[in-house]
Amino acid sequence: MAEAHRRGWSEGYKSGSESSASYSRSRIERLEQRVKELEEQLDDAKRVYEIGGHQVVDVGGYAYRWRGSTPLEVGDRVLLPENYVSRMKNGPGPTLGLVSKLGTTYRGPLSDIVSRAPAADG
Repeated sequence: MAEAHRRGWSEGYKSGSESSASYSRSRIERLEQRVKELEEQLDDAKRVYEIGGHQVVDVGGYAYRWRGSTPLEVGDRVLLPENYVSRMKNGPGPTLGLVSKLGTTYRGPLSDIVSRAPAADG
């Protein structure tokens, strides 16, 4: 009788623990989704696509200004101006980048994209 009681208590405890863990995981997933939605809403509200009449794009997590006549699109290859980090990593001259987003929420000074990059060999 004592063994049956102990087994019943153990199985009930295990079932309750699993149920609680499942609920917690579900709650965490819902909260993470809500945070993502709110971040996207805030991003949309603060994002600018043009500054001073020139297009602004995100390349590798950094904002750049495009002064070209034809707008850039996500996925376009561009040449970025040399900076002290790119010079150390890639040598002198422009660096190849890929437009990852249109617009920016960044509000500081922007560097200009040098030019569109030649199409990739395919």
